[in-house]
Amino acid sequence: MHVSVGDLKPGRYLLIDGVPCKVVDIETSAPGKHGSAKVRITAIGMFDGSKRTLLKPSHSDVEAPVIAKKKAQVVSITGSTAQLMDLESYETYDLAVPEELSGTIKAGAEVEVIEAMGQKVMSRITGGV
Repeated sequence: MHVSVGDLKPGRYLLIDGVPCKVVDIETSAPGKHGSAKVRITAIGMFDGSKRTLLKPSHSDVEAPVIAKKKAQVVSITGSTAQLMDLESYETYDLAVPEELSGTIKAGAEVEVIEAMGQKVMSRITGGV
């Protein structure tokens, strides 16, 4: 799926170097005498947490990943890994607990899982015990 660079806003997702990233900042420069406005996009990788930047003309397109947000329940926690059960399909799988959620997540809690390009990551706690 393609998205126009001019339509991007913080919080949206795009692919930078084949990695799904969440946009955190957008800077637009004024057009030059013969050129178009340039857009500098700063984004954070969804799965690795690394900061990436992209510089493109404002009229160009970028690829956007297909993002699926699902709810899951924490079955158990072992070290920094949580066993989750999808609340729609009842499938169980293991995911690493992100640093910002470690210590606050407990068995029985409901979490939001974001899936893109065959990978999954826990994003936040939505409810629970």
